[in-house]
Amino acid sequence: MLLKKYILTTGAAALVLSSLSLPNAASAQKIPSLKDTFKKDFGIGTAMNNAQIDERDPATTAFIASQFNMATPENIMKSALIHPKWDTYNFEMADKLIVFGKKHNIKINGHTLIWHSQLPSFIRGIKNADSIRTFFTDHIKTVAGRYDGKVLSWDVVNEALNEDGTMRKSVFLQYLGDDFVTEAFRLAQQAAPKTELYYNDYNNEQPAKRAGCMALIKKIKAAGVRIDGVGIQGHWHVGKVPFKDIEESILQYAALGVKVMFTELDIEVLPRNFQGADVGQRMTANAQSNPYPEALPDSVQNQLAADYENLFRLFLKHKDKVTRVTFWGVNDADSWLNNWPIRGRTSYPLLFDRKNQPKPAFEKVIALKN
Repeated sequence: MLLKKYILTTGAAALVLSSLSLPNAASAQKIPSLKDTFKKDFGIGTAMNNAQIDERDPATTAFIASQFNMATPENIMKSALIHPKWDTYNFEMADKLIVFGKKHNIKINGHTLIWHSQLPSFIRGIKNADSIRTFFTDHIKTVAGRYDGKVLSWDVVNEALNEDGTMRKSVFLQYLGDDFVTEAFRLAQQAAPKTELYYNDYNNEQPAKRAGCMALIKKIKAAGVRIDGVGIQGHWHVGKVPFKDIEESILQYAALGVKVMFTELDIEVLPRNFQGADVGQRMTANAQSNPYPEALPDSVQNQLAADYENLFRLFLKHKDKVTRVTFWGVNDADSWLNNWPIRGRTSYPLLFDRKNQPKPAFEKVIALKN
């Protein structure tokens, strides 16, 4: 499929992105801006990695600033990186992200305070509830407190539920009990009164997990603790996006009085034998596991475009309830799906290709507002 060629303008100056390899800049068209296209509807975000936060490539920085008005750190605020030792915090990259946001008028969504995965290595040696509680309390107070008023929001607790809606058997459930989610929000509320507080999970648009998520939200509210929103991650598979469940979830979560957002959106196009985004799951590589090493066939590209078009049509239908749509990566090269659940695959889950060129999915999404 032949795509249009574009030139990017951003800020005070127009930048021709060398990575786009435009043969004739004079004949190129401007890339429409996602953030400007949907500015009256909801925020448009992206996940950012260290190189992007460091602004190592000016063209990439300009591209991010032109397309997105919100950003989530892919890894740097997770506890293993920001709290590597019991008495040591490393705020260098997180502080840089705050500076990036101010410089480019991008709101930062903190991710994440409490998660069972990517924990500091010292947690494995702790075998008593008092020490886990001390880590839990000090971590939330220190990290959430440092960035209060500097980030728009925190994913206070991430992925605390099983697929059937029961509580995941994490180290926090084991040592702190069923109330640890409520307690995390209580501590975050105290440490960050000027920050919005969210619960974030994958597959929580599915009925059983949604019920568990709704029960959590009700429990937090019943305790008199603030929770401002729920994040539906949105890691779906091409041709299998559960539109009916998504719409029902938007309506049911909003009915609880919380904001609804899509926090880690991508649409997988490669084969996988399970649903969801449990980072602990893996698949065995074989001849069929990387079917599109050079490019997507038109049939898959068209299905991806149709899925994104229908998703954004649904988001627009409920724009009074949906406050943010964040893509998990700037372009296809950044996607975690290139390396999960099999390393080294070539995935195509986002709106921009590996050279920041708009894909048919981008054009379909933009066309909804034109």
